[in-house]
Amino acid sequence: MVDKDGNIENIKEALISDAIGTVAGACTGTSTVTTFAESASGVEAGGRTGLTALTAGIMFLLCIFIAPVAAVIPPAATSSALIYVGILMLQELRHINYDDIDQIIPVFIMLLAMPVSGSIGHGIGLGMISYTIIKVFTGKPKDVSVLTYIISVLFLVKFFVVI
Repeated sequence: MVDKDGNIENIKEALISDAIGTVAGACTGTSTVTTFAESASGVEAGGRTGLTALTAGIMFLLCIFIAPVAAVIPPAATSSALIYVGILMLQELRHINYDDIDQIIPVFIMLLAMPVSGSIGHGIGLGMISYTIIKVFTGKPKDVSVLTYIISVLFLVKFFVVI
């Protein structure tokens, strides 16, 4: 899957198809992360063609009929899987620069907001908003990308106008 220089072959096509899947998933109300997770897990399992994605898609389609049965399972039975996912997410904290207060505060807000709100998206949104505000008020507004400003404004609209 990589050339002699270590570059991924056909990366543009892979990213475009992943982006299309993400947009389609977002339009239908599903998590946008699952598209990438499915692509990555398929490649990691050895899938090298579109047949892997097609098979995963068919299996997810069949899950529509199993969903009512799965809804009967009490949350206490699935909580251990969520705790494990949380542990995996916490492992990424080792990449935080703990000497930079501009990073620590938004991360702390995200860590606090996710379990309190019950939503990873809300935690990420509050973290992005706080990061943007901290950078602006500490005199470093150029450290924030235009896209981060836009996403922060969209989260503010979501939190204060839409809800």
